[in-house]
Amino acid sequence: MTSPQSVVDLSSNAEENVAHAAKVVGRGEGRRSVFAAIYDGKQKIKSAKEIAKKTGLTEKRVLLEGKDLTDNHIAISAKVNGYKAYQKIDFYHRRKKQILDLAASKAKLSAFPTKRNPVTKSAKAERIKIDVRIPRKKHAARHITVDDIDNFQKVASEGSHPYVKMAESTFKNGVARILGERGIFKDWGGESRDLSSTRLKIGNKRKIAAFAFKGPGKTGKLTPGKMGVNGDQIQRLVKCPAEVFIVQYWADIEDSVLEQLKDFVTLKSYLEDKELWYGIINGNDSARLIAAYPMQFSNKQK
Repeated sequence: MTSPQSVVDLSSNAEENVAHAAKVVGRGEGRRSVFAAIYDGKQKIKSAKEIAKKTGLTEKRVLLEGKDLTDNHIAISAKVNGYKAYQKIDFYHRRKKQILDLAASKAKLSAFPTKRNPVTKSAKAERIKIDVRIPRKKHAARHITVDDIDNFQKVASEGSHPYVKMAESTFKNGVARILGERGIFKDWGGESRDLSSTRLKIGNKRKIAAFAFKGPGKTGKLTPGKMGVNGDQIQRLVKCPAEVFIVQYWADIEDSVLEQLKDFVTLKSYLEDKELWYGIINGNDSARLIAAYPMQFSNKQK
């Protein structure tokens, strides 16, 4: 199982995020028990079936309550052997007891000081709640494909192509050439991304992009567990200071990869309050790129 990594520094706004989690968890027995089960013990990821057995709830009820937790970024959606599962976020794991205590008491939550809800005391030591509303833009995580990237515009004329088993380094260097990057990008097992570029354009505007590439060293469908030594490459990719996050593979990509990428980018977008983009390049789109830009992917290039 992968180790959960927070894609942004949640502790920089700790009180606000703890209060948010407490409000989402609430006082309802079902959601409280699902949240407690997800964050119980050292196990990083638990399936809905495991949680149902632990809580005594039906699996359908667990999925319903779990969706509210993942939709509100209190847990990460995952899969275990093809079944729906939930992954901890370290920040909330360390504050599980505090969140449950606040969620159980409306008075405690009301008195809990945050940037939006500062609490002071009068001369009579009575608590005074100051309601400060800070406008927040709606966060956005946009899904894109190769056809949405201006730099890859030639791919629009390419239809479906057979998969091409191209070395990861060759494909990576080809993408770098298309983007106009001229550096040398060597692989390292602990890296957070395989390629970084400030030249990628969406809607004719330059964006900072981070790519993760997987070559024919991997076989079968790409799953999150095949990404990185610890299966945590998606988390590490999204931690990069970028705006666009792309995962590429020479063959089929499991839906769970896109789902996890979406979850982490959405959480990052929400907490950083800015628009971000994410997408995958599967075997067909990889072959389309190679066909559209044959010279850039040629081994004769230096």
